[in-house]
Amino acid sequence: MKKIILAVITVFTVGSMHAQQAKFGVKGGLNITTLVGDTEGADIKSLVGFNIGGFAEIKINEKFAVQPELLYSTQGAKFQNAGAYVDGTFYTGDVDFKLSYINIPVMFKYYANEKFSFELGPQIGFLTSAKTKTKLDGFNKTVEQDAKDFFNSVDFGLIFGAGYDFTEHLFVDARYNLGLANIAKTEDGDNSKIKNSVFSVNLGYRF
Repeated sequence: MKKIILAVITVFTVGSMHAQQAKFGVKGGLNITTLVGDTEGADIKSLVGFNIGGFAEIKINEKFAVQPELLYSTQGAKFQNAGAYVDGTFYTGDVDFKLSYINIPVMFKYYANEKFSFELGPQIGFLTSAKTKTKLDGFNKTVEQDAKDFFNSVDFGLIFGAGYDFTEHLFVDARYNLGLANIAKTEDGDNSKIKNSVFSVNLGYRF
């Protein structure tokens, strides 16, 4: 993890030292997220979230660029028809797992032409909050609880996608974040794994 953080810092430093070759900007967009892995038997649906943050696009030449980013991202999933006992009675309902991360992707971009680009790169994410929002059938209220103790504080992923430049400043990109790390804290002997899965569509502006 230290090597990845050091690499991100190095990329940002290089971008600052060569500001004439770098373009800075802001971006944000829509997330469609879920949790995948050892979830057999669970009725899981996607949650809609968002991401927002900044970036530096560092051009290497006309075809290649490196783009480190710093993003706040809301993720998670909905578990439908989950069950719980209340006062000895079993109820079913829906539980939303709402996770928030500070994500640092470092994207390597290839420009197929002046407008269209492909992107691929690693990402490290730091969990800032984790909450469950539960609504059981037969109850008129929704209960929110902190769930940060059930999740690991660091996530790793691989991102791939594509982008299109409308103008020199305005662009759009679509990405998929393939979670590589087990984000669920497990006890000794429990080999189950849960990973993030995030599709996003973003609008950005280069200054």
